[in-house]
Amino acid sequence: MATKLHIVYYSMYGHVEKLAREIKKGADTVKGVDAKLFQVAETLPAEVLGKMYAPPKSTDVPVITPEELVEADGLIFGMPTRFGMMPAQLKALLDGTGKLWQTGALVGKPVGMFTSTSSQGSGHETTALTAITQFAHHGMIIVPTGYTFGEGMYVLDEIKGGSAYGAGTFTGRDGSRQPSDLELGHAFHQGKYIAGIVKKFKGGSA
Repeated sequence: MATKLHIVYYSMYGHVEKLAREIKKGADTVKGVDAKLFQVAETLPAEVLGKMYAPPKSTDVPVITPEELVEADGLIFGMPTRFGMMPAQLKALLDGTGKLWQTGALVGKPVGMFTSTSSQGSGHETTALTAITQFAHHGMIIVPTGYTFGEGMYVLDEIKGGSAYGAGTFTGRDGSRQPSDLELGHAFHQGKYIAGIVKKFKGGSA
């Protein structure tokens, strides 16, 4: 059977979604891995989203339920930062996993993270660090990419999001900046890297 990797994200303006789609492309290069995209349910009313100029959500990506998390052999969560932490929409999903926690349904599943922030130093590491508490309580296995992206982690002549925890992008205060080729490269690498790890955990060879 194929190794199932769920890429679960919340994206208000599309930046995290772009990273998620690139992560899937990377995961798709690992033979025997079935990578699927899921988005998190929106909790804000349409009226509020309209005032925030948030575009419509993609219709080709299903909204995930807590129960569907169990179906995956591994998970990668994508999130924009909200004052250095995950947004309420993703927290709402995880708050609904109490039954899964009680039964240990997510114990031992590898999990990775990727992020977006508006500016440098505004949350790439803290968002991942504070998200880890959710996954630790479930007994999940945190899989950071470390510095496996190689020289891409040391580029100094251009702005680059992300960290040792995973891929990331900067959006700019007005959200006008889009993920760069370098940031998308990091995302592709993360997808391929974690897909290989998840496959090994399941018992196959990457």
